Amino acid sequence: MTEQDIDRLLQKQRAFFRSGATLPLDARKAALKKLYAVIEERQEDIAAALQRDLGKSGYEAYMCETGLALSEIRHMLRHLRRYSRKRRVRTPLAQFAAASYELPSPYGCTLIMSPWNYPFLLTIDPLADAIAAGNTALIKPSAYSPATGALLEELIAQALPPELAAVVTGGRRENACLLEKQFDLIFFTGSQSVGREVLRHTAETLTPTVLELGGKSPCIVDASADIPLAARRIVFGKFLNCGQTCVAPDYVLCQRPVLDALVKEIVRQIGVQFGARPLDNPAYGRIVNEKHFDRLCALMDAEKTVCGGEADREALRIAPTVMRGVRWEDPVMQEEIFGPILPVLAFDQPEEVFSLLESRPSPLALYIFSENRAYIDRVTRRCRFGGGCVNDVVIHLATSEMGFGGVGESGMGAYHGKAGFDAFSHRKSIVDKKTWLDLPMRYQPYGKFSRRLLRLFLR
Repeated sequence: MTEQDIDRLLQKQRAFFRSGATLPLDARKAALKKLYAVIEERQEDIAAALQRDLGKSGYEAYMCETGLALSEIRHMLRHLRRYSRKRRVRTPLAQFAAASYELPSPYGCTLIMSPWNYPFLLTIDPLADAIAAGNTALIKPSAYSPATGALLEELIAQALPPELAAVVTGGRRENACLLEKQFDLIFFTGSQSVGREVLRHTAETLTPTVLELGGKSPCIVDASADIPLAARRIVFGKFLNCGQTCVAPDYVLCQRPVLDALVKEIVRQIGVQFGARPLDNPAYGRIVNEKHFDRLCALMDAEKTVCGGEADREALRIAPTVMRGVRWEDPVMQEEIFGPILPVLAFDQPEEVFSLLESRPSPLALYIFSENRAYIDRVTRRCRFGGGCVNDVVIHLATSEMGFGGVGESGMGAYHGKAGFDAFSHRKSIVDKKTWLDLPMRYQPYGKFSRRLLRLFLR
């Protein structure tokens, strides 16, 4: 798409928003219903596109992408009227007589930049939130998931008019072009390095920005944990989508007395869930491209690998791999892995976890497996992270009832459900002052009586 095409789309959306056409709740609901109907109708096409881009099975495509996207749209349709209401707040005595309230208002023309690892879900989720809040949206899918990007372009054109939502396909040139344009809000999901670049551009125009990034999300397992259950759930969350999940457990911190048992059970669970030859399992995904495949292979250390390590470059597949005896200085611990490699590190005393984590960047997620409620409470209160689970992994993002987002290096802002509506809304603070009374104390000349009255009202 040329820069002129992008300019025309943006101008069309800006004119549409300024016309007030996105403000009526009935119009927003109609758009969401149409989007929902088209997604339901095209489920097989969505699954096929995800299979071509990432090797996802039809079951995983629905469980982790299509089904969750439909759930978010249903949530918005169910709660939109309540989310859109003005919220009355207390009026200070000094403003008597008046009524005060907050009124959700759409930002305007938004840009949604989505990633390649969950290319359908992480496009439709923020799009549903943007439409529900009354915005227009230009959508830029990742060039690394071309089949899904092309389908999104077709699907959104089928569901929505281009003045409300439109897809811009392409690569870095189109990304750079879009970031030079003036939007009212930018929503970006992706890597920390690209997130920094996005923020540099938005700082120039003071554009509100939501960043959903990532980081090395730890999984803590203490001596009181249910080891078989912990292993089963860790294996599911780590190797889902071939490890290419922003909230996947990046590494395991295991208390030394149960380290051997945990590693043994993780290895067993890999066999149970993926078979004796995971590279031949048709339901096991693949790495998105050769660049990421080569990066992941370079992170593996054969001497520390206790399970997996096999790789097929032609098929872009790496077997679920477990590494033990890993040190914090090793290459696998220097960056977010974003692939099917699980380092396991040990700790001795429960309090060690705090010093190990507090000196490192804040992760997008944190997981703890423990039966010690006091320790769970200390970890969840003291450690800094975006969100997480107790005695499970990953599932905290699969709900519209809680916001999902990072903190510090792992992102800013949140979405899903009410948090998503709020992310795409500005809350106007309004005082509705009555005309039947006008207190004189704020007007000059200021006398002694005015001062006494002012002190009384501002107490």
